[in-house]
Amino acid sequence: MASDKLAALALLVALLGCVACTCQASYGYPYPSSVPAKSTPPAAPALSYAYYYKTCKGAEKIVRDVVQAEIKRNRGIGAGLIRLFFHDCFVQGCDASVLLDKTQANEQTEKFGLPNIGSLRGFEVIDKIKTKLEAKCKGVVSCADIVAYAGRDATYFLSNKKVYFEMPAGRYDGRISSANETLFNLPPPFADVTLLEAMFAAKGLNLDEMVTLSGAHTVGISHCSSFGDRLPRNASDPKAMNSRYAKSVTRKCKSGSSTVDQDIYTPNTLDNRYYKNVLNHEVLFTSDAALESSKTKYLVKQNLKPYLWEAKFKQAMRKMGGIGVKTSANGEIRKNCRLIN
Repeated sequence: MASDKLAALALLVALLGCVACTCQASYGYPYPSSVPAKSTPPAAPALSYAYYYKTCKGAEKIVRDVVQAEIKRNRGIGAGLIRLFFHDCFVQGCDASVLLDKTQANEQTEKFGLPNIGSLRGFEVIDKIKTKLEAKCKGVVSCADIVAYAGRDATYFLSNKKVYFEMPAGRYDGRISSANETLFNLPPPFADVTLLEAMFAAKGLNLDEMVTLSGAHTVGISHCSSFGDRLPRNASDPKAMNSRYAKSVTRKCKSGSSTVDQDIYTPNTLDNRYYKNVLNHEVLFTSDAALESSKTKYLVKQNLKPYLWEAKFKQAMRKMGGIGVKTSANGEIRKNCRLIN
């Protein structure tokens, strides 16, 4: 397993050849190759299920109702909320540090670091939820828990209510957010399997969880610049896009559109179609195509079974939600999700 230092070095070297890469797709990522147990697993330390039952009863329903309404208006916002959850947890842990705006004291928060700047979506949805929760129970529900709940609920509605799971809560909001930390913690779209494995392992997620979470690339959009290294098609590359798909994507990018759907078949539905796309060479990123490598191809094939991928995705999202959780000792419950108290 590569060390964190090697992973960071590999990422830096790759960036020197792809400084224009910015990703507006997302997210991805989690569980062992065997079918996960049907029972709800224990929550991460400091987290528990039905956390707000006594202190803010109905909090999860408030989150779910807002997310449902927003997705009805624009299903793309659901993909943005899942990605927001991922990008929050991978930098400083699941502590809502990704939500912080710049201030005089900190002019470069995570929101303004690559690849987040200009590509993350869903901040206004989180604000709307926070306002409703503050009106019901002031100073109780953390922004970090709102991000986690919103990611869970977006998964539920984008999957047409097929993928639902309980999300433990009790996260406190972090006080630290730096644009300098995003690039070395968020997997780039041009990563190979070795780098992907190392970066997920650094967060406590294994190879199977990495492949499983990558399935979230079945929803959302991507900037054409994020896969510029894949076009024009290199016919000698065994992982290149198939010719028909390459022509279609090239035509779309040259037509004046700066973005394309991650999945051309079910772009607005969270399902396991992504894995068929990987095998058919109909994925955008180098990091997606890399999953056809001998080290991960068997996991891609396993996830062709909808019930298996859905079960593993639930477990992975829940596990990801336990990364770097803050407590009252090193966190707070923000009054405004965009500012520390």
